[in-house]
Amino acid sequence: MSAPFYKLGAFGDEASLIVAFLIGTSFGFFLERAGFGSAKKLVSQFYLNDLAVFKVMFSAIVTAMLGVTYLSWAGFLDLSLVYLVPTYWVAQVVGGLLLGAGFVVGGYCPGTSIVSTATGKLDGLVFVLGFTAGTLGFALAFPLVRGLYTAGDIGTKTLPQILGIPYGILVFGVVLMAVFGFMGATWVEKTMAAKTATE
Repeated sequence: MSAPFYKLGAFGDEASLIVAFLIGTSFGFFLERAGFGSAKKLVSQFYLNDLAVFKVMFSAIVTAMLGVTYLSWAGFLDLSLVYLVPTYWVAQVVGGLLLGAGFVVGGYCPGTSIVSTATGKLDGLVFVLGFTAGTLGFALAFPLVRGLYTAGDIGTKTLPQILGIPYGILVFGVVLMAVFGFMGATWVEKTMAAKTATE
């Protein structure tokens, strides 16, 4: 096995910060190039007339999943050394709903708001200040919400473990979901475009 590089000591803490900075900067650059630094572009998915966000993010998820799968099968990546975030499903459902509500109202998620701010957009800066204040408020109120923070703890189980199916079957299922999702998204966009043209 050759990876994960950091876990196997290929570089130290200082170098890992540089790698993280370069990856984060690259990610932000491509988000901006895809148009995701614009709230109008992002909220278009909720009006169903431009599902580019759905397509791009689903593409990223499937690409990463297939990359990890094939690298593991080829013996290049040791999955047992890849850090898994513990699952607290109740807390994560509540957090996901709050994030989604903020996305609908504000037009950004935390990452895209930083991209927007970096390109000089005032609404992005307001959103960044808002989630920064929210993060600070959560930290200060943590003793009061500690129970919610750890609610629904099921450890670091993966979906194949929870569902009791082979890893490869799950990967195949997600790929099929992506294919039909893309087809459905394209149909929805064409339908909405035709409806708009007739109004």
